Amino acid sequence: MKNIVYFDLETQKSATDVGGWNHKPDMLMSVGVTFSTGEGEYRIYDEAQVQDLIKQLRRADLVVGFNLINFDYDVLSHYTVFDFHEVPTLDLMKDLETTLGHRLSLESLAVPTLGAPKVADGLTALKWWKEGKILEIAEYCCFDVKITKELHEYGHAHGEVFYNDRFGQKRTVKVKW
Repeated sequence: MKNIVYFDLETQKSATDVGGWNHKPDMLMSVGVTFSTGEGEYRIYDEAQVQDLIKQLRRADLVVGFNLINFDYDVLSHYTVFDFHEVPTLDLMKDLETTLGHRLSLESLAVPTLGAPKVADGLTALKWWKEGKILEIAEYCCFDVKITKELHEYGHAHGEVFYNDRFGQKRTVKVKW
């Protein structure tokens, strides 16, 4: 059986805090969450455990996430010299952007495909970090990993997912996941 690792992380700092989006490694990880199909369980990592997270990602047969390539991997690059381009990765956001010609949010896919709205957003997670509410960040991050997993599984099973366009219209997009 293939070990698919679904992954998401939240940061300690915003792009504004670090001088812009070109400084993503300086945003630092607050919490990272994975779900491994090989182990059948979620794992929650804090910054002190980031090397264990990186090991799990490196051992995966496939890492699946949403905006991994242009965000999560850049944040993790602060902690390692490892090149994440070597990891077999399916970035759902990037795949859909290639197909549609524009980016979608996870929320715009989760609601019409799964009926599952997100429970928070990155700015809320940053507020929680400043308030020391690590459990809330971990729960939110787990929920995003679950949405990503279920979205991937739905697309794999049905060959399509749904999204709400900028006018609120439900659309279909074919996928080969």
